Amino acid sequence: MKIKTQDYNDVTVIELQGEFDGEYAEQFEAVFNNIIQNGRVGAVIDMSNVAFIDSEGLERLLWARDYCAENGCQLKLAVLDDNCAKILEITRLENEFDRYSELAEAVKSFA
Repeated sequence: MKIKTQDYNDVTVIELQGEFDGEYAEQFEAVFNNIIQNGRVGAVIDMSNVAFIDSEGLERLLWARDYCAENGCQLKLAVLDDNCAKILEITRLENEFDRYSELAEAVKSFA
């Protein structure tokens, strides 16, 4: 999995590419540590290039949500494909995240 970030005012977009699994847990956590250290008010995970999430990936998403909330930052998910949305539904996590069908819409929601 590749992780890229881009800042838009006080919001950071985290673009994930590939399968979201535990292999990149440390890198994923480092991105969120940086977001919090820089005082960002929001983070959007762009899931448009993620076709699969395993249990470790789900744990990382929940960790990121909680870590952001504990530090005054909101986390939102954008552009989940049908497979990832189904995984959230099957695991009963679909209501645990603010989700948006478009990345721009998720970023604008912080305004």
